[in-house]
Amino acid sequence: MANPVQRRDNPMTAGKADTLSALAEMIDQIAAAGSVADIQRLVSLGARQLIGADGATLVLRDEGTCRYVAEDAIAPLWKGRDFPIEDCVSGWSMLHREPVVIEDVYADPRVPHAAYHLTFVKSLLIVPIRSSDPLGAIGTYWAQRHHASSDEVALLRTLAASAAVRARARTAQAGGRAPPRDRGRPA
Repeated sequence: MANPVQRRDNPMTAGKADTLSALAEMIDQIAAAGSVADIQRLVSLGARQLIGADGATLVLRDEGTCRYVAEDAIAPLWKGRDFPIEDCVSGWSMLHREPVVIEDVYADPRVPHAAYHLTFVKSLLIVPIRSSDPLGAIGTYWAQRHHASSDEVALLRTLAASAAVRARARTAQAGGRAPPRDRGRPA
């Protein structure tokens, strides 16, 4: 008779399982949210919690502008402000359709340094929402220098994909077009 296989929890696997479970819960909450404001709040809150950042923002693309519509952070960032898409790292992520990992915001030429001087931000990770035709971005920020890992990038991209799916579902509910006040916003 063969010995039964004993299952041992690998600490690395257990940690990843907890993270994936948290991601699944966030996606469920976003899918069940009733209002655009709730969805925006959940995306920024979820992004910050998911990767252990000190702050997170939800940025929407509005023609040539990046509109910071939600944030969850240890100190105020840019909620309620608009920036030209060409003058913003979130805009760079959307225009190039790829994530941005910056360990030192003051050493990277893509960063508008003046916009960061009054903030706690030293490092960032930004991913576009819907890479094929970005409608926004999720930004995460650290108060200490931090190089975002490939796992953190993957988790944030997955959260961004769920926001894009929710936006498509909301558009479908509106008869194929986004409601006028929400046009172009993830929901």
